[in-house]
Amino acid sequence: MNVWTFEKEEDLNAAGAGLIVSLLQAHPRATLGLATGSSPVGIYRHLIQLHRQGMVSFSRASSVNLDEYVGLEEGHPESYRSFMDQQLFSHIDISRENTFVPKGSAVDLEAECEGYEQLLEEKGPVDLQLLGIGHNGHIGFNEPGDHLTGRTHVVDLQEQTRQANARFFPSMDNVPRQAITMGIGTILKARQIVLVARGEEKAEIVHRAFRGPITTQCPASLLQCHPNTIVLLDQAAGRLFQ
Repeated sequence: MNVWTFEKEEDLNAAGAGLIVSLLQAHPRATLGLATGSSPVGIYRHLIQLHRQGMVSFSRASSVNLDEYVGLEEGHPESYRSFMDQQLFSHIDISRENTFVPKGSAVDLEAECEGYEQLLEEKGPVDLQLLGIGHNGHIGFNEPGDHLTGRTHVVDLQEQTRQANARFFPSMDNVPRQAITMGIGTILKARQIVLVARGEEKAEIVHRAFRGPITTQCPASLLQCHPNTIVLLDQAAGRLFQ
């Protein structure tokens, strides 16, 4: 595991984007595992700039997203499909038919999970999986617990996770209580994993995840078992590594 800490946000964003650009330049048909939330947004903005400068093309690449809220239609402003369209897809030359996000509005959620897992097996292994980390150590929406699920599944969101996402919704009552997420086993199949964390509030969980014991009570700690993980931190999130 390599942990990189950056003084400047633009340097962190450039480093994360650079890893993706290097992959696509070497393997234009790569499968990218993408994440939502605030952590990857700066990297997406940098990728858009590089694309506009002619430095990278996504035209032959595919993407698979980690997760989606249960109960939100694709067009809902807070769906992760909408997030990806707004923050990345609509600004680059990736084919929409090659971008995949779990369907949270599916009538049969179990069938949707099985279908998404099969898609991942067909497209995979993911060449580079981008991750954030929750305040409780979740990756994707794999919440802490006595055991973790390996495959794509429906998860009940913990109250801490719902509260962390409440700022995006009119009220707590509107925050979804479930999500579809790639499982830990699926995430760990990726050839390379890049986890991004920013801010003082992430410092303790980052240290716990990557310097503490490997435990299902901190799902991100299982990344210590992966042979090719890079952790990108700003100074605030990385203060306990210094």
